[in-house]
This record gives sequence, C-alpha cells and structure tokens, in this order.
Amino acid sequence: MRKLPPLNAVRAFEAAARHVSFTKAAEELCVTHGAVSRQVARLEEYFGTKLFRRTPSQLTLTDAGQLYLTEVTALLDRLALVSMHMIETATPTALRISAPPTFTMRWLIGRLSTFQKKRPEVELRVTTSVAPISSTEFGFDVGIRGVTSPPSGWQRTPFMTEFIAPVCHVDLLERSALTTPDDLRSHTLITYLTEPYDWGSWFEHAGTPGLSPTQSILRFEQMYFALHAVQERMGIALLPLFLVIDDLIERRLCVPFGPLGLRRREYGAFYRTDSEALHLIGSFCEWLREGGRDTEKSTDEWARAQGWQF
Repeated sequence: MRKLPPLNAVRAFEAAARHVSFTKAAEELCVTHGAVSRQVARLEEYFGTKLFRRTPSQLTLTDAGQLYLTEVTALLDRLALVSMHMIETATPTALRISAPPTFTMRWLIGRLSTFQKKRPEVELRVTTSVAPISSTEFGFDVGIRGVTSPPSGWQRTPFMTEFIAPVCHVDLLERSALTTPDDLRSHTLITYLTEPYDWGSWFEHAGTPGLSPTQSILRFEQMYFALHAVQERMGIALLPLFLVIDDLIERRLCVPFGPLGLRRREYGAFYRTDSEALHLIGSFCEWLREGGRDTEKSTDEWARAQGWQF
C-alpha cells in the first residue's frame, strides 16, 4: 500500500517554503496564518524533523526543508500539468445550443464571435427550435427559451428581459394615424404561430377588449417572417423590442403606442445539472448574462429617450 504524507500539509509547506512566509502562503491558499502553521507543524511531526527555523523576525528553511521543497515543487507542478491534461481531454469541448429561430438570427449569431474569442477551444453547435424544454429531450446542452419556470430536472439561468409591443415601419405613421388602439381598425395586423403574445391579449391589456380590425390579418408561421413583413411596411406585429432595438434606435421602425399594453417576459438558458458539459455551460451562461445586460441597457436608454415609464 502506498504510504503518503498528509497532502494538505504538503501543499501548505510548499507554499510557505516558496514564499518563505506563512502569511503569504495563507493568502495564496485562502486560509489563515494559523492554519498554515498548524499544517506545517503536522508535516514536521510526520517526518520527525524540522523543516523551518523560526525566529521572531525571520523564517528560514532547514537543510531538510530545502531538499523537500525542491522535490515537492517538481511533483506538484507535474500533478497540476497532468490534471490539466485530464480536464482538456476527458471533458466535452463541444456545446450544443438550441434557440428559437428569430432569436438565433437577430441576436445570437451576431454575438457568438465574442464567446468564441473567450473560449476558442469550444466547438459551438447551434440548432433552432421553439419546442418546449422537456426532461426527455437531450438533443442539446443549453436550451434558450422565453419561459419562466424550468421543467423537472432542469435548471434555469435568466439572462435578459424582453418587452413585447406593437411595432411597425415609420412610413405607416405617415400614411395613417396610429395614436389610439382604435386606429388599428384601418391597418393590417400581422400574426405568427409562435407568437407569445396575441393581439386579443394586447387589446385587453391596452384597455380595449373586444376591439377587432376591419382590415386584413396577415398570418405567418415564424416570427422572422412577420418581422420581415413589418420591415416591408406591410402592417403591424407584436414583437420583442430587443430583437428590433437597432431598427428602433435608427428610427426605421417604431412603437406607435409606446408602453401601452406592453408585456414583460424573461429569456432564460435551460440546462440539466447532471450534464457532462456543465463547465462549458457555466461559461456560456455568464456570457449570455453579459450580452443580456448590454441589450437591456440599449433598450432602457431608448425607452427613456421616448419618455416611457414602465
């Protein structure tokens, strides 16, 4: 059987001997001066010999301590190198991400290069889906969805708040007034199958339940097509503001009713805590939070410039 000295004591000795200071060793190891002193004393007791000469004004290594430091430092360096190699070769380096199509095209893709610069060793595999996160779906490591609670077995990291409101091209305001919800009667309403907020709900939240347009309704399968139709001046759609914030800032698109009937919803990253890629997921979620904060800041600054009060 292999007989080893107390390894915590070896680590404490190596740090103290390298710095020739219990205080600096304690700072490096994030423990107290007393803890280092006790560990070193334990190691000296194990060997039956002194490793340090202690005086009130100076700490020096004995010959035995100097010899042990030389050997132990090399061994610990080797252990650290081998351990890092194990981490790099034994853990996944690919991260599978599932996100809604429009979110992927309008927000995620344009920012992924910044994550790749931080973690160039990670291979990102992005797929699109609006299917609900479920405990039986394992086709991805991180699922990004605009929902509020994780299913059983999943963890959620919220990273951005979205605000959903009617959005149209600024040219529509020149053609016909859009000052009250009743003005929507003379405009085309654009809807899509994946919308999280329908026009009936918006009318109710805006204080005009039962209002229905007399003009046409244009229906699409995906949000991206609805957004493109808005950009082509074809009508008005309920869209998340963070997906169109650049168009709003550049005054290509507008929110004609301001915060009236505005709906708030969180975007979150969902993952399983037993995932083999958990170390990569943590880095990715932190990156998402950074991007979410930047986007929320842009949206908040734009909203304040419009005089909005949430």
